[in-house]
Amino acid sequence: MANTPMDESTASATGIKNIVLVHGTWADGTSWGKVIPLLQAQGYHVTAVQNPLTSLGDDVAATKRAIALQDGPVLLVGHSWGGVVITEAGNDSKVTGLVYVAAAAPDEGQSFLDLVQTAAATPGNDEIRPDAQGFVSMTPKGIIEDFAQDLTSTEQQVLIATQGPQAFSALKEKITQAAWKTKPSWYVVAANDRMINPDLERTLAKKMNATTTTLATSHVAMLAQPEKVAAVIMEAASKAGASIVAAR
Repeated sequence: MANTPMDESTASATGIKNIVLVHGTWADGTSWGKVIPLLQAQGYHVTAVQNPLTSLGDDVAATKRAIALQDGPVLLVGHSWGGVVITEAGNDSKVTGLVYVAAAAPDEGQSFLDLVQTAAATPGNDEIRPDAQGFVSMTPKGIIEDFAQDLTSTEQQVLIATQGPQAFSALKEKITQAAWKTKPSWYVVAANDRMINPDLERTLAKKMNATTTTLATSHVAMLAQPEKVAAVIMEAASKAGASIVAAR
């Protein structure tokens, strides 16, 4: 997609001007920090959800609060665990399209753990550590070698400092209704992902009949190649917006 200048009125004309970004496990909203200004520069209204990571229900509720504040249709974007969140929250009537970035997309009655266990384990799995409160975190070694191996050392250290531990129990919670079955979907496969198996990502994209882009990045594709991820998001906003206009 050509990255041409777009003011707010032009973004609105596509049908979708509101983009809600949902982060994954061991991250927070700043994981979208490189993508946000690229989208804003093109006239989009961008909101990054801050997931509590305490349960699937809590994260879905946080995302739905963000959706409710948007003026008009919403494109919902999820990274990693955020894909589970948007699979459930995406059933909101305001959501007109879904973008998965190296993300899990469970089916109905399936949890994140159920899904990832259908593929071979990845190296990052060995660097997950539980605490006494039932939350799990990544070791610094895991962040550097498996989570964000293609980022600079400074960027890796920021991820280590800002990672959000997740309640392990959340990873066992099951989807009740999979939004990707009824909403148009896009998928960014991270070909060098050492957290979610890239083969699983490709399988999910095919199952969803998603428009698919493959990038040679680590798990954090939106930090490794933000321009290309932003381009996918903008294309999705344009295509999903065009389908709204056509349906009127």
